[in-house]
Amino acid sequence: MRHAVLGAGGVGLLVGGALALAGHPVLLILRPEARDSYPGDIHVKSALLGEFDVDVPASSRLDRKVDVLWVTVKATQLEDALALAAPAVARHAAVVPLLNGIDHVSRLREVYGDRVIPGAIRVESERVGPGHVVQVSPFISTELAPPAPLRALAAAIADEMQGAGLPCTVRQGEAEVMWGKLALLAPFALGTSGLGQPIGPAREDPEVRALMLESLREVCAVAATEGAQLDPQLFSQALVDLPDEMRTSMQKDLDGGRQPELDAIAGAVLRRGRERGVPTPATEELVRRVGGSHAQNL
Repeated sequence: MRHAVLGAGGVGLLVGGALALAGHPVLLILRPEARDSYPGDIHVKSALLGEFDVDVPASSRLDRKVDVLWVTVKATQLEDALALAAPAVARHAAVVPLLNGIDHVSRLREVYGDRVIPGAIRVESERVGPGHVVQVSPFISTELAPPAPLRALAAAIADEMQGAGLPCTVRQGEAEVMWGKLALLAPFALGTSGLGQPIGPAREDPEVRALMLESLREVCAVAATEGAQLDPQLFSQALVDLPDEMRTSMQKDLDGGRQPELDAIAGAVLRRGRERGVPTPATEELVRRVGGSHAQNL
């Protein structure tokens, strides 16, 4: 299949690079200023895929037919990015977002209609320069949650991901996939960002650890109001098992002076909790500890 990747950050470069190395046509869609600095190839240094360079063309807009449009921008950049991939050009493509959060799915369906296949990826991968990505986590895991008419197409996409060395599973239940990622990500991102440390030191701090575990249970309770039945114990164990040195993109954005995805990650939980009468005091406290003007707006 022909792939286009909207957003050349840690996830987009990793996915695009792996698919291109496996022999699939891949196009990067970059903002004009990013296109000017892009070297014409992706350099991947991965704990699982090894180190390699692969030529991948880039364009400042989607200018050709593709079979899959991967949306891998930050949630804070989504609206600007949508202008680079016109629905008229992408009308035959499956649109697969791998963003953090929940709310982007409905927004993408407003733009691209019923061709959206929600996805979730679990990986620590960072863009360290134009076209250069480093993936340090000892795992990569991708899940797709297609609507019934797109299950066969999602299975074909998953096969190509698997063939490129990127584990990918097709699941039933969009709510379980999307909230399943957020149940682990929200306490992880908020706890480490508030402390300014990787997950190991955050877990060793008794107060932060307790807040993260309680926040996880709150996210699961909010998820249940959307039909996602998640086992808090399983996710608590996953939080405990994360490698000590792992960090999230939120912490890296804060360290780099960039806008964090606080609204996409925490806001989705807090808003739904208030609307549906689910208390979220631990999540609120973790947001307070992250601080800044973005936290005040939640």
